Amino acid sequence: MDLITTTAALNAACERLSKHPFVTVDTEFLRETTFWPKLCVVQLASTDEAVVIDSLADGLDLASFFTLMNNEKVVKVFHAARQDIEIVWHRAKIIPHPVFDTQIAAMVLGYGDSISYDQLVQRTTGGQIDKSSRFTDWSRRPLTQQQITYAVADVTHLRDVYQRLKEDLESKNRTSWLESEMQILTSPSTYEQHPENAWMRLKTRVRKPKEVAVLMEVAAWREREAQSRDVPRGRIIKDDVIGEIAIQQPKTAEALGQLRSIPKGFERSRSGEGILQAIAAGLARDPATLPKFERYRPLSNGASATVELLRVLLRMTAEENGVAARVIASSDDLEAIALDDSADIEALKGWRRELFGER
Repeated sequence: MDLITTTAALNAACERLSKHPFVTVDTEFLRETTFWPKLCVVQLASTDEAVVIDSLADGLDLASFFTLMNNEKVVKVFHAARQDIEIVWHRAKIIPHPVFDTQIAAMVLGYGDSISYDQLVQRTTGGQIDKSSRFTDWSRRPLTQQQITYAVADVTHLRDVYQRLKEDLESKNRTSWLESEMQILTSPSTYEQHPENAWMRLKTRVRKPKEVAVLMEVAAWREREAQSRDVPRGRIIKDDVIGEIAIQQPKTAEALGQLRSIPKGFERSRSGEGILQAIAAGLARDPATLPKFERYRPLSNGASATVELLRVLLRMTAEENGVAARVIASSDDLEAIALDDSADIEALKGWRRELFGER
């Protein structure tokens, strides 16, 4: 099989693939040294053929690939789709649709939580995946024949897995169970990177209004820096450093340099200046604009016992129906139900309510 390295060859391949009801999709990328994933290879397959696209080839225009991803008549089949979709969203600002994620489908069919691709291939088709090329450097050129063979196998096995899972979902009347999960997976809000929300991913004990304000501003500054420079967040400053800055709130370069977590001389750099500006912006924020944190309140003994009973019921329900427990309800859901029989959660809606919520 020839590697696709020209726009003309890619256009022709995507035209052929667009005539099929589904295509299987996988990507190989790197992101260890960048903020945005670096797309290196794209693999596609229909029931008739499989192609491997060298997305780093000089002059290659991926427009026809993105058009295929946006074709509503073709189901795009992925395994653990989130990172693949993130790449398409970043490069073309489109979300592939409609989408079928075999990992989520497997959870609905009782294959366990977040089953790996090679395990799913083995359990559904009896096939074996050669994993020897999984962690190779996909950005190096030329690609080896072993890498290309590995890439092709990923999408050819995937079409067999998809057809098996699709048949099982239909026979068990569970096709609609995937809808809410696919809606989350194909929502732009899942992939949008808003600097002002960057603080939410940080695990800190910051709670005082001024501390929260500084945390929000410094985290937003780091997010903008990481995106514009296309480097990992930790290359700018580490998460724990942001937490220390939020608590200490240094107002001068000298005070910033005295923090234990700040490298020597950092306070006099352009980044040091940016952090001080972010701190000042945080301290100047109106407290009324800050999020309100509810103080954690331990569950009462009665509610705690109810959660444990619900946990047992959830496990029984999952095993009886062959569904991963995680798809039905989370630990937070169980606590919400213990406190309120009418909690506004997915576990008390739709098929989850029929399966578990009513019980």
